[in-house]
Amino acid sequence: MGDPRVRRPRTALGALAAALVVAVSALAGCASGDRDEDGSGRPAAVRLPPKGAGFDYQIGGAYPPPKGVRVVSRDRSDSPAPGLYNICYVNAFQAQPAERSSWPADLLLRDGRGRLVIDEDWDEPLLDIRTPAKRERIAKRVNGWIDGCADKGFDAVEPDNYDSYTRSGKLLTTADATAFMALLSRHAHARHLAIAQKNTAELAARRERAGLDFAVAEECGQYDECGVYAKAFDDRVVDIEYTDRGLDAALARWGGRLSIVRRDRDVSTPGSAAYVRAVR
Repeated sequence: MGDPRVRRPRTALGALAAALVVAVSALAGCASGDRDEDGSGRPAAVRLPPKGAGFDYQIGGAYPPPKGVRVVSRDRSDSPAPGLYNICYVNAFQAQPAERSSWPADLLLRDGRGRLVIDEDWDEPLLDIRTPAKRERIAKRVNGWIDGCADKGFDAVEPDNYDSYTRSGKLLTTADATAFMALLSRHAHARHLAIAQKNTAELAARRERAGLDFAVAEECGQYDECGVYAKAFDDRVVDIEYTDRGLDAALARWGGRLSIVRRDRDVSTPGSAAYVRAVR
């Protein structure tokens, strides 16, 4: 079972400038070296998720998708669901507790006193993406996980904790986050995977610079941020709400346009007392 990533948006945002629409050709059988006309470096064989499709968020553990589901997100340790559009969850900007000791010490972010900078919600050290050299080294490992997603047959990858800079005590910047994400995007596209922006609505206007194709948003209905993602990604947005109020708000404005589901905060599996899934 993967580590559930229930990362709530940190701030409610006003309207952001609309980003250009993703222009991706879905031609089958193109060689891996083919490129889009816009020069983005995105292979023509990359498939984007369908708009407004039935969605289920299963990063807490895989189970048979409910009826009507066409898009599912699962942890990289699980396998894709046959016949659906599958998104592969990867924790890309922080070290999960079980993997902390396997990271080189100099790739874990430290403050001015040499102490690890920790995401207290998940007990995860932030990765040090401040320099090009460190970003390359970290990306090499994360890209290996992305390779695993591709080899299993996933269609896309969801790198989590893009917003780790907001928990870094100003040691990391938006430029650091964007530059690192661009490395992951380039590799994902080379493996014919689409790549999602996870939360971080304040960086939606940078989606082209970061090489991102669609959005995975948590509680954009609850915090009135769905419009930011919808503009930036031409309605290619999957949204997870964790309250009935959030679900109602998302559906009232975006039902039929975005892929929206209500899940429990533990993203648990059926049979668990905590399990909740609703689409109205």
